[in-house]
Amino acid sequence: MVAEIRIEKVFKAFEGRPVLAGVDLEIRRGDFLAIVGGSGCGKTVLLDHILGLKNPDSGRVLVSAHFRPNAPLMDLAAMDAGERDLLHTFWGVVFQRNALFSGSVLDNIGLWLHEVRDLGDAAVADVSRRVLAAVALPSTRQFLDTPVHSLSGGMAKRLAVARALAMDPVCMFYDEPTTGLDPVTAAQIQDLLASTHVVSATGQRRTTVIITHDKDLLSRLKPRIVMLHEGKVFFDGPFEEFEANPSPVIRPYFDLMPILHQRI
Repeated sequence: MVAEIRIEKVFKAFEGRPVLAGVDLEIRRGDFLAIVGGSGCGKTVLLDHILGLKNPDSGRVLVSAHFRPNAPLMDLAAMDAGERDLLHTFWGVVFQRNALFSGSVLDNIGLWLHEVRDLGDAAVADVSRRVLAAVALPSTRQFLDTPVHSLSGGMAKRLAVARALAMDPVCMFYDEPTTGLDPVTAAQIQDLLASTHVVSATGQRRTTVIITHDKDLLSRLKPRIVMLHEGKVFFDGPFEEFEANPSPVIRPYFDLMPILHQRI
């Protein structure tokens, strides 16, 4: 299977404290993958390296350059600013606290469609209605004009997903997508992650990467599990094998996951 992202011996330290200590990982095109591990293990730091928000002290992060023919793997560190900007138009990111802009629902979905895709108002409204329907939010003019500060936590999360989907990304990245949500809403978001993994128009699968402590999410969606421990990949395999693994590293973490998730 084709590699979408390849991480080669990535090291990163902060103030002399190593956080990533030689991470090797290949994320395949179409993967549905969850990165887990105890607090401070480097999950978010690793995601920041994948997104190009941080550069490794050593090692490489290679990503598929979809702005070039056949999307060859390229070293993120070797890309110039223009290439990174182009790359990001093929990615959708949903942050832990959603990172919604002030203004209306339409403002949030439409900004990048205007700025990057150069779409007019009518086309932006059409795309906005389509992606809102995809995440089970109203697509009426009244809802498009709704200020984002008036949305519930679950609706704000759905809007963050809709905004990411508006650019029709080939990769989706989620940082703690169910944090702070009640069980019913969290289950709805979990189902949303699964449904948006598939590009409905073509039946193809996006590449989906989730940072999470949510055991219910893992049990419900059964993604490929990558567990970080002491700055390296400790486990990489199916959820069923992770759940049944008797390792003295995995078992305590697995049992503590609900507490860690609630604490976040």
